[in-house]
Amino acid sequence: MNRNILNFTVGPVMMDDTIRLENAEQIPYFRTSEFSEIMKENEKYLCKYLNAPLNSRAVFMTGSGTSSMEASIMNFFTTKDKVLVVNGGSFGHRFVQLCQIHEIPFTEIHLEYGQKLTKEILEKYNGKDYTGMILQHHETSTGVLYDLNLVGKFCKKNKLFLLVDAISSFMADEINMQKNNINAVIMGSQKAMALPPGLSFIVADEVGVNKINTNNVKSMYFNLKDYLKDGERGQTPFTPAVGTLLLLNTRLKMIESNGGVESIIKHTHEVAEYFRKEIKDLPLKIFSTSPANAVTALVRKNGKSAYDVFLTMKDKYNIFICPNGGDLKDKIFRVGHIGHITKEDLDILLTAFHDMNKNGDL
Repeated sequence: MNRNILNFTVGPVMMDDTIRLENAEQIPYFRTSEFSEIMKENEKYLCKYLNAPLNSRAVFMTGSGTSSMEASIMNFFTTKDKVLVVNGGSFGHRFVQLCQIHEIPFTEIHLEYGQKLTKEILEKYNGKDYTGMILQHHETSTGVLYDLNLVGKFCKKNKLFLLVDAISSFMADEINMQKNNINAVIMGSQKAMALPPGLSFIVADEVGVNKINTNNVKSMYFNLKDYLKDGERGQTPFTPAVGTLLLLNTRLKMIESNGGVESIIKHTHEVAEYFRKEIKDLPLKIFSTSPANAVTALVRKNGKSAYDVFLTMKDKYNIFICPNGGDLKDKIFRVGHIGHITKEDLDILLTAFHDMNKNGDL
C-alpha cells in the first residue's frame, strides 16, 4: 500500500510531524510511576477540554470507538432503563444494535438521512418516563451535526442521563459537558485528536461514575469499575496501547500550548468553510443542511455513483477521500477536515476535483 498520500478521510487522519516522529520511538514499560503521572495528566486534559464537571473521570479503552460505545451501553444503562436513541445514519444505527444486544429497553427516534433533530421532534417524547438519551453529536455517515443545546435542555427538563458519541466531533465542533447537561462523552484517538487508531475514551460526570460503580456488568474487559479504580493511580486493568497514550500526552500538551481546543475548532471551521466555498462551481451538492466542521458529505448532481469518486481519487490522484458503506455507498462520499490539514492541502484536492470534472469523471 502506498502511504505517501493526502488523506481527507475522517479517520485515521493525517498527523502532525511531531507526533509522527515520536511514534517511531521504542515503547517503554508502563507499570511505573512515570507512566502513571502521564495518564493522570491525560485524564486532566480530557476533562478540561470537555469542560467536564468537578469529580468527572476519564476511562482509556484500548479499542476502537465502538468498544467505548459498547462499554458505555453496558455500564450506564440496565434492563430497568428506558432510553431514547437517535438514529440518523450508520452510527446511530450502531447504538440501536447495541441496545438490542444488551437488552436495554429503548425507543428509536428515526431520522431520514441528512435530517436535523428539531425541537418539534423531541417534544413528542416529553414526560414519557424515559431515563436516558443516546445520540451522536455528529452523525459521521451523513455529515449532520445535532444541536447539543437543544438536546441538553430536553434532557435536563426530563431528567434524562445523556450519553453523547463525540468521536468525530471532539475538537472539531464545540462540546461542553456542563453547558449541555451531558453525563458522558465518547471520543476516539484517530479523529481530530490526530493520533493512530486503537484508543477510545469515555469521560463521565459524577452521575455517570456512580452508575459505573453500582451497575452489575457481566464482562471482564468492559467492566469500567476496574478502569476507574486503576485510574486512581494512573493505570489501566489490562495492557493499554502504551505508545499511543504517550502520543496522546504529547498531543494534549501541544493543544494546550497552541491556544487550546478553541484554536483547533477555529482552524477546522476555517478549513471546512474554505472547501465548501471553493466547490460551488463543481457538479456537487452538500448533503446536509446542518453540516459539521469535521466533514462535508457530498452527492453528485448527475446522480452517478459516489463510490466511483473515491476510487478515482485513490487510483488516479493518490488522494483518499471518505466513502460510505451500505445503502449510502453509491449516494454519498465525504471530505474530512480534521487532522493535520492545511488550505494548501485542500488546493491539491480541489485541483484534482476540477481535473476530474474537466475529464467528465465528476
